[in-house]
Amino acid sequence: MINTTEFTTRLQKVIDYYNETASSFAEKVGVQRSSISHVLSGRNKPSLDFVMKVLHTYPEVELYWLMNGKGNFPRDHKISESPNSNQTETKTKPQVSNPVPTTKTESNSEIDKIVIFYKDGTFKSYNP
Repeated sequence: MINTTEFTTRLQKVIDYYNETASSFAEKVGVQRSSISHVLSGRNKPSLDFVMKVLHTYPEVELYWLMNGKGNFPRDHKISESPNSNQTETKTKPQVSNPVPTTKTESNSEIDKIVIFYKDGTFKSYNP
């Protein structure tokens, strides 16, 4: 079960890392400002939809780190100093060895994204 207090601390760390306000973060993620406020205050627990929107908008955030505090933030990032410094930063993008081909369901809807969750808390996201 998710520890809401620790989750809100990690979410605030993400917001601070990107120099966002709660309002600008909500706008970028695609949720209402009140949703961010309620999650940060501990009034509401984050929904799966909310977590997935954060992960989609900010790919440097690891699911397992955000949910459980285990893993790294930022993911695949090598930073010599803080993100606010004038130092350059190197970002690496995960490599997809076997991309999933775009397929259609019987209703002619295209697949937007496939996410595979592993038992160690990591995941891979494929965008056909």
